[in-house]
Amino acid sequence: MKRNTFGLIAGLGVLMAAAPLLAHHSFSAEYDSNKPVKLKGIVTKVDWMNPHVYFYLDVEADGKITNWGLEMGPPNMLERSGWTKNTIQIGTEVVVDGTLAKDGSKQANARSVTLADSGKKLGAATSEGKQ
Repeated sequence: MKRNTFGLIAGLGVLMAAAPLLAHHSFSAEYDSNKPVKLKGIVTKVDWMNPHVYFYLDVEADGKITNWGLEMGPPNMLERSGWTKNTIQIGTEVVVDGTLAKDGSKQANARSVTLADSGKKLGAATSEGKQ
């Protein structure tokens, strides 16, 4: 009985250790580097957390507003590039240069974000490795 318990505990430990590896994804698994996109819109939400920062943008095209999800790098990389968690807030107008998701959803990986009011351009420290 003790032998089976040890095996079960050891097996669970291995699975738990591998879980974070499965949760992290590569750029090429989700985004198509051959499909650049430029979006201009108003920030509707910011999720400043590990492993990646996300923000959401209302983009108007042909009189219709669509909400896009934008992925950036981790908070510590963004902070080294000049970002703070208050750099973009809900209501901020931005221009994003990025890469479209492979699945055709309204999601992109941001390479850079330009603040419309000041023209300040910040690299988004993406997992693509470009800024």
